Amino acid sequence: MERRASVDIGICTCGRPELLDALTSVAGQTALAHVDVRVVVADNAETPQALGAARCAAARLGLTLAYVHAPARNISVARNACLDAARGDWVAFLDDDETAAPGWLAALLAEAATGGWDAVLGPVDACYPPGAPAWVRQADLHSTRPVPVRGRILTGYAGNVLLRRARVEAAKLRFDPALGRCGGEDVDFFCRLVEVGGRIGYAAGALAHERVSEERLAFAWMLRRRFRAGQTHGRQLARRSGALGRLADGLVAAGKTGACLGAAAAFAPNTMRRNAFVLRAALHAGVVSRLAGVPELELY
Repeated sequence: MERRASVDIGICTCGRPELLDALTSVAGQTALAHVDVRVVVADNAETPQALGAARCAAARLGLTLAYVHAPARNISVARNACLDAARGDWVAFLDDDETAAPGWLAALLAEAATGGWDAVLGPVDACYPPGAPAWVRQADLHSTRPVPVRGRILTGYAGNVLLRRARVEAAKLRFDPALGRCGGEDVDFFCRLVEVGGRIGYAAGALAHERVSEERLAFAWMLRRRFRAGQTHGRQLARRSGALGRLADGLVAAGKTGACLGAAAAFAPNTMRRNAFVLRAALHAGVVSRLAGVPELELY
């Protein structure tokens, strides 16, 4: 008889009604005949706001639910609560403003089995509201894919991922609470996973859809987000380099900032290309700032 796999699906939430859509998409997963699935909802709000709604939805949808109150308004605390509550072979993460395609979990598990990966990332496609600017839709800056470096995935994101729990526990990996209000805690987590020998794969068919709020369509918000993402990368560079290495990395990033601003000026009439280059400049400027010792922006 084939051994049944077990998966805990962690969903961190903080007052978002979209949680019910996320749970509904989990209940709609297909091709899981030999998989036991349990959902862990980690409520990051100060009071257990999501308890009643999560329990009612789980009962209606036939989901096995574990509810954890993790009241810190710190996403790392909520993610760690999911890891602490997990007991399956695998831990998957899905954001509370995302919905998973019907074959999402099956695709993650299939890729994990094929590649022997310790983590498998899936794509996240942005779902824009009707009033989203045309250039934002064209650039599609809110969708997420891994970026391989010389054929390897060296970091990741927690919005759509499957983790081999034994590897995470053996390495005593957790998300850093110091990054739980600024963001980048997932990038840091996966960098440390790779540093201890973890291998990250990608399942193109494990699709999740993410709703983009009106707030995140604002160019000022995107600038801050890209700047902070650069700071996260700068933090990783600083961890691995001495003073001379940090100086060299900072000079490279400063040169890239200038080059991107020059390209933005050259493409000034083209809204999409101009803004994309400005956002890229903000990313590199964030690297410079973090290498210079500037703390990460708090976005949450």
